[in-house]
Amino acid sequence: MKHLLFLLALLLATPAAAQDAPKVHARLVAEDKAIAPGGTMTVALEEKIAPGWHTYWKNPGDAGAPSDIQWTLPAGWKAGPILWPRPKRLPVGPLMDYGYEGTPWLLTTLTAPADAKGPATISGHASWLVCQQICVPEDAMLTLTVPVGPQAPDPAVAKDFAAARALLPVASPWKLTYSLGNTLDIYVAAPALAATHPKTADFFPATSGIIKNAAAQLVGYAKDGLVLRLTPGPNVKGPLQGLLVLTSSDGSTQALDVSVPQGVVPPAEFSGSESGDLSLWLAMLFAFVGGLILNVMPCVLPILAMKALSLATHGKEGRSESFAYAAGAVVSFAVLGLAIVLLRQGGQSVGWGFQLQSPIAVAGFALLVFAVALNLSGLFEVGSITAGESLTQKSGFTGAFFTGVLAVAVAAPCTAPFMAAALGFALTQGALSALLVFVSLGLGFALPFLLLGVWPRALAFIPKPGPWMLIFKQVLAFPMYGAAAWLVWVLAQEAGPQGVAIILAAFIALALAAWLWSVTRNNTGNGRIIGMVAALLVLLSGLYGISLLRDATAAPVAASAKAGEPYSAAKLASLRASGRPVFVDATAAWCITCLVNEDAVLSRPSVKSAFTGKNIAYLVADWTNQNPEITQLLKDNGRSGVPLYLYYAPHASTPVILPQILTEAGVLGALGS
Repeated sequence: MKHLLFLLALLLATPAAAQDAPKVHARLVAEDKAIAPGGTMTVALEEKIAPGWHTYWKNPGDAGAPSDIQWTLPAGWKAGPILWPRPKRLPVGPLMDYGYEGTPWLLTTLTAPADAKGPATISGHASWLVCQQICVPEDAMLTLTVPVGPQAPDPAVAKDFAAARALLPVASPWKLTYSLGNTLDIYVAAPALAATHPKTADFFPATSGIIKNAAAQLVGYAKDGLVLRLTPGPNVKGPLQGLLVLTSSDGSTQALDVSVPQGVVPPAEFSGSESGDLSLWLAMLFAFVGGLILNVMPCVLPILAMKALSLATHGKEGRSESFAYAAGAVVSFAVLGLAIVLLRQGGQSVGWGFQLQSPIAVAGFALLVFAVALNLSGLFEVGSITAGESLTQKSGFTGAFFTGVLAVAVAAPCTAPFMAAALGFALTQGALSALLVFVSLGLGFALPFLLLGVWPRALAFIPKPGPWMLIFKQVLAFPMYGAAAWLVWVLAQEAGPQGVAIILAAFIALALAAWLWSVTRNNTGNGRIIGMVAALLVLLSGLYGISLLRDATAAPVAASAKAGEPYSAAKLASLRASGRPVFVDATAAWCITCLVNEDAVLSRPSVKSAFTGKNIAYLVADWTNQNPEITQLLKDNGRSGVPLYLYYAPHASTPVILPQILTEAGVLGALGS
């Protein structure tokens, strides 16, 4: 109704406009000089539209009326339907029209009877609605004289008819399906489109009510095709008829006549969400800043402090080690990023921190952190970690490089500010763009040590080496023990009590192997060999135990522990349909940032009172273990990992995306408290 009122307002806005000269000059044009008895001929209704004005396609969109021709033909003659060229999306105020600008040619096929005699007079009453800020109905009686005789094309208009036919849609060479939920997703099974990425893709429904015409149409890419995400209208049913118009990067356009049945639509990456507003350069800047902030995360600090002390003992020689550490960090981020991109292109639903969704990976990571802690405590010494027995020996390029790798490994569970949008952007791009973003993340992470390499005098700010360094090194072991304990807790969420028992046994085996290595490494002869073999066998027994976690059954975290309900797309849709406000907390047990936000902000009495007072549903999207629905939720909002916080106000079409680092005032402000 509001669209009809808007159209009526346009029609009545300036009555004097109808008294001006016509906005469209029309004529009939025949393709052939003559038509044979029983033959066919194409006739065009040419509309020369005034600049800034437009006429309408067969489905005019939110308002308007299509052009029409009422034919008056000699006895026995027949006229086919109008062949509609592809339209344009034409926004008018809050509405979206589908129509034409310039000089469209609307083609119609005429058929002469077998006994046709000529010349024949062809008449048509053409009518159209032409609009700008106002709409003016116009019409004209058009006449064309057609000789009857040997068929002969008219070379004077051959190029014009060829151009008009090039704008007509053709049958789609690809299979299409659609799925309906909160959004209407149309999947085009076309690997070529997934590889070439058309510049634009637009769906024009053949009838009204299928989509909300003025809403954005987001283009995403699945493994073997393109996905167009639309906002559904009230009349989505049966096969969807319409046009799919694709524009390539070179400007060429093709219109496909499609009939889309309901079916399976695979997960896809979309660029029209929050991360889609980023350019590559801005995404790289965000990644760089996020990587720099990542250095202050709890698990990373002990590694950085340890390496800084090592550099302080080496003077100018520490410069090359700084660059080696930076190289290890940058290469690690690049490899991790490319692994995520390749896995996603292979159809896997993975994101930042995906490796921690596997119990065997969490156990291996916990064992590594525990080994570092034992090393810092002095149970055993390895040059690549502590630079010798007293941090006074040179650790070398290799040790510094792998220290950078270790720092990236312990930083993996964290997501710093600016990182989410940058990583969300990276995972919607090709491999090269994604690589640039992840390299920028690595450069930001490595910046402190790059500065030490470029400006060695900065090492002067570190206290001079002395016995205190050994004590400080041992103190640094305790944050690593804490990190190992936290990873055991994460493993308990994923694999239950059995996983905890296995990792604790592996810890004991690792400690025993380290002790055997330490007490026998200086022996001579068979004593050293026996010690090495015994240490290796004990360590392998611990690793074998961890390998049993490959088939461990995941134990999902109870949402009630976080005072919420488990997330599902159906639950979210149901709550939103009822008009209830919804807060979605996308989290994971291995996400340090998530845990800090939950403890420091979301558990505050004032925040809980706001949820209760406003009857806000609290949905917990726990991504500790792999969950395709939560992965899709992250994709839909331009993220590649957790945390993600969404607030859906009553009847809002899109959610408010809260920052990754929450504050009490920020959450209350988003809730309108």
